[in-house]
Amino acid sequence: MSFSTEDDARAAITAWQQEPPFAQRKNIQLAIESLELSQMYYEQKSNDRGAARAGRCIALLRARLAELAADQ
Repeated sequence: MSFSTEDDARAAITAWQQEPPFAQRKNIQLAIESLELSQMYYEQKSNDRGAARAGRCIALLRARLAELAADQ
């Protein structure tokens, strides 16, 4: 799944909440890795807005990972 905005990240988190926690963690980890690559790309291209947007999406996904860890 690709993320263009924070709303996309929120929608993915909502969709993944229907899955078991281990599947949620896996999907979130993969999304974070993809977003980190996107963020590096944006930084190389001096696209500060794109890099910041990717960073905000990463923060949302990491927050959900923290929630999952707290529930265990």
